Amino acid sequence: MSDISTSGGAVPGGMGPVEAGSGGQPPKAGMVHCTSCGAEIAQVAQTCPKCGAPNLANGERTSEKSMVAAALLCFFFGTFGFHRFYVGKIITGILMILTLGGLGIWTLIDFVMIIVGSFRDKEGLPLKR
Repeated sequence: MSDISTSGGAVPGGMGPVEAGSGGQPPKAGMVHCTSCGAEIAQVAQTCPKCGAPNLANGERTSEKSMVAAALLCFFFGTFGFHRFYVGKIITGILMILTLGGLGIWTLIDFVMIIVGSFRDKEGLPLKR
């Protein structure tokens, strides 16, 4: 008798793909099996193209740096680029010191970008909310 449930190998209470193989077969490199339907999908896919279940194996990484801390640093010390030093952008932080935050324009743009969530750290990851 097979240990796989009738839901196509779903984990209890979970939806989305898992690393375990469907029917005892491991997925190919870069692929995972959907826990809802068992279809083999790419690990980077947002959802399963067959059933539409979310791909939980494709969790988006976020920066360890806080959006709130960056916003406060930008608001109070943005002219000196403290928020840029905080997220690891040292060169542009130095440029902000030399230009006084682009005479405030660069600081204002950065502040808006932080608030709307499009500001990223030096590795290109979005800031943690």
